[in-house]
Amino acid sequence: MAGQFIDCGGGFWSVRGSYRVGGVVNVGTQCSLIRIGSGEFIFLDSYTLTDAVRREVDRLTDGGAKVAAIVNLHPFHTVHCEWMHRAFPQAKLYGTARHHAKFPDLPWQSQQCEDDAFPAIFGDDLRFSVPAGTQMVCADENVHFSSILAYHPVSGSLHVDDTLTRLKLPFPLALLPMEGRLDFHPTLAKSLKPEAGAADAFREWAIALGMEWHEARRVVAAHNSILEMYVGEFPQLIGEALGRVKPVLDAHRAEFG
Repeated sequence: MAGQFIDCGGGFWSVRGSYRVGGVVNVGTQCSLIRIGSGEFIFLDSYTLTDAVRREVDRLTDGGAKVAAIVNLHPFHTVHCEWMHRAFPQAKLYGTARHHAKFPDLPWQSQQCEDDAFPAIFGDDLRFSVPAGTQMVCADENVHFSSILAYHPVSGSLHVDDTLTRLKLPFPLALLPMEGRLDFHPTLAKSLKPEAGAADAFREWAIALGMEWHEARRVVAAHNSILEMYVGEFPQLIGEALGRVKPVLDAHRAEFG
């Protein structure tokens, strides 16, 4: 799927990218392009577009002139931020605190994506959610669980990096039980805040997410997959994913209360 520009309908396009772990295994990555009510466009996350994808983006956005913002939602997805800014220099650049710290010379907007006030900036077009009970950036920088989730109601598309995963695996790995299903990222245990109530806060957040975004029709996930759903299926899938991490939440409660 890497290198594809997928029209999900309703003014939402998914760019499926390539990312190789250790330079060998391609686990994929993504960004998304959204047409907002003003007729302008917003990128969710950054990626170095292939020439073919760039032509498609330019065709939609008047040569890039209508790209109004680039919104970087995962603190550890930083490889392509500089390229994206160079490609669309007029676009307002948003990121998390870690983006600001990693690239202090880029012209970041002052409002950071994890801040409570951030969702109001794009409130007419997008909904955002930060996983409760978890650390956005952990001391162990191999923990990439937490990110800001973005939902585009017009298209029913939920853009998410790592927090929710759905893997499409090649044979014979495709025979494994996790293939194709919606799961929480396996680093949840290390991401939970080391304090009482964090497990409950996370569980309540996940249940509320499923209910509030119950009309979602697809999960556009990093790293390598899009999950199509029927309307009303999302709460069920979230509930099933919560059931699979119950041992993790129970262990956290036993340790911290």
